[in-house]
Amino acid sequence: MQKLLIGSLTALALAVNVANAETRTIKMGTVAGPETEVMEVAARIAKEEYDLNVEIIEFTDYVTPNAALADGSLDANAYQHEPYLQAMVNDRGYDLAIAGYTFVYPIGAYSEKYDSIEELPDGAQIALPNDPSNEGRALILMHNQGLITLNDPSNLEATPIDIAENPRNFRFREIEAAQLPRVLPDVDMAFINNTFAQPAGLSLNDALIKEGPESPYVNLIAVRGGDEEREEIRQLVDAYQRDEVIEKAEELFKGAAVPGWIE
Repeated sequence: MQKLLIGSLTALALAVNVANAETRTIKMGTVAGPETEVMEVAARIAKEEYDLNVEIIEFTDYVTPNAALADGSLDANAYQHEPYLQAMVNDRGYDLAIAGYTFVYPIGAYSEKYDSIEELPDGAQIALPNDPSNEGRALILMHNQGLITLNDPSNLEATPIDIAENPRNFRFREIEAAQLPRVLPDVDMAFINNTFAQPAGLSLNDALIKEGPESPYVNLIAVRGGDEEREEIRQLVDAYQRDEVIEKAEELFKGAAVPGWIE
């Protein structure tokens, strides 16, 4: 009887330990590439300091990580800025919230045919990311450069139909963001997020147009609504916002990643 009781207590203790381990694991979604490598540093810090396991799940597009977060497949994701998150919430009705900030990854316009924006010919074909906010982000940059005029340059979700004046008759192609580096040889210029530009060997220093560090498009760590103050989430955010993470981002992005949590 005593052996049976001891065995039962041991089994119970093991079950409790397994349950505790499961609650100390965060499933984090990232976009495959250097941003995942940055998150790996944060995951190591989270494990060392908080005994928090961060399971990183990589994606290759901008839509699936929010769907996975909304349906509970992920606990958090880190790949998007607030305008994009808000567009997805408005469009799909997701209950998502901001838990913390990561980096500004400036968007740039690249060309394999021209070395400066002044060389861009009339009628040039320009590729834009086709997601709601990054397309507007690119068009606002063009507006600010005097290349086009938008009806409302504060509209973060502008599309080509919102162009009031296009005096140089630029032609626009709306392309999935991840595919933009591949179509670059086929167009005159393409706006490419640094998420996809850096792995393709493109340097922000070579961009014909680029955002500066004052960009409002700070990337963030998103969670389901109500999880912002969950202990594991707060620990993850703290682990991310460290000097070691900044150093890794600097190594990978060479100045094209600006910490978004430092004023």
